[in-house]
Amino acid sequence: MIGDRFRDSTAWQEIAGYSRASRIGNLIAVSGTTADLDSLPPEHVSSTYHQVKDALSRGLAAVEALGGTVNSIIRTRMFLVPGADPLEASHAHAELLGHVSPANTTLFVHSLVGDNLLVEIEVESIVQHSTVEVSS
Repeated sequence: MIGDRFRDSTAWQEIAGYSRASRIGNLIAVSGTTADLDSLPPEHVSSTYHQVKDALSRGLAAVEALGGTVNSIIRTRMFLVPGADPLEASHAHAELLGHVSPANTTLFVHSLVGDNLLVEIEVESIVQHSTVEVSS
């Protein structure tokens, strides 16, 4: 079963041959997603809080593109680099997903691919009713 795929505008998806998100049946998995530092105001580039908000918003958009909703999110994983502020990351996560309260794992990792990136986020969603037509 191949399922549906969603790609956004980042170059890495084409370079590495992956999709931002994939859906098979009622399961949506979102690849590790970082902030788009070029779209953030310069004063927010070094902010863990703003990077989490941007990355998570991009992940949520991928879920929605494949027929899910914020309420269908069941799990997130946040990978933080040394120097990232876990409290800021948690506050941003709570702001966007606190009402859903998905399972979450937050880890420190050695580094991420890309300069100035502080966080990468994965999202998983289970869609209860598959009534949305997804186009590729």
